[in-house]
Amino acid sequence: MSRVGKQPVPIAKGATVKINGDEVAVSGPLGNLSITLRPEVTVTLDEDNKQVVVERKDDTRTSRAMHGLTRSLINNMIIGVTEGYKRDLQIVGVGWGANLKGNKVELSLGFADTRVVEVPAGINCEVKGQSIKISGCDKQAVGQLAAKIRQHRKPEPYNGKGVMYVGERVLRKQGKAFGN
Repeated sequence: MSRVGKQPVPIAKGATVKINGDEVAVSGPLGNLSITLRPEVTVTLDEDNKQVVVERKDDTRTSRAMHGLTRSLINNMIIGVTEGYKRDLQIVGVGWGANLKGNKVELSLGFADTRVVEVPAGINCEVKGQSIKISGCDKQAVGQLAAKIRQHRKPEPYNGKGVMYVGERVLRKQGKAFGN
């Protein structure tokens, strides 16, 4: 039995869960999210205990994998619509920065041109100088936008420049040694 999958998902205060056939919809103060269930799992709503229970139909490898995954996705949706998710990025480099124009982030990262990343609907983005704050209710979308921005100039180990997550530790290398 999946250790993650067998735990019921508690429904947080302010969140409502609706199950319609093979679709689970979660709504809360920060937004609405929904997923389509795989045929290997069934989801039931326990109104008395205010929790969602995920069960698998058989013990095949795919069913076991989908059991824990479905439980985690529903848990992430409930957390997302009540608390939300956020990722903070920092840009390290002289003269490097970012600007927010409409729903696009323009990155000046030492290239001849500026790199433009579009912010998807439902995601909030704040830019102040060399820091970018991304927040929203969908965990996957927040992480994907942060990864897209970081991908344009990953932190490099010699000078420590690049776009990195706040708190990320970059292993520094010494570089060439001259005059032995």
